[in-house]
Amino acid sequence: MHLQPLGDRIVIKRDEAQETTAGGLYLAADSKEKPQTGSVIAVGPGKLNDKGEYLPMPVEVGDHVVYGKFGGTEIDIDGETVLIVRAEDIYGKFIVD
Repeated sequence: MHLQPLGDRIVIKRDEAQETTAGGLYLAADSKEKPQTGSVIAVGPGKLNDKGEYLPMPVEVGDHVVYGKFGGTEIDIDGETVLIVRAEDIYGKFIVD
């Protein structure tokens, strides 16, 4: 199944939670914090301005982004959990030099 977001919404596949600490200790499953980074897997057409034109989206499919901790809605698609957020909930994207 493919999910096409509407408006200025973005579908993100969240990065995996860390299994160990920086010192090498393994984390218990309930103590793992959900990451605030992920990969964009679908992008809506954008918001409409007052002239009926779509405003450009700040990210595109394949971008690796940072988003707000409490923003968005989690849903399951074909057994995989994804996050749907608005464009304004994206704080930035990683740029590879």
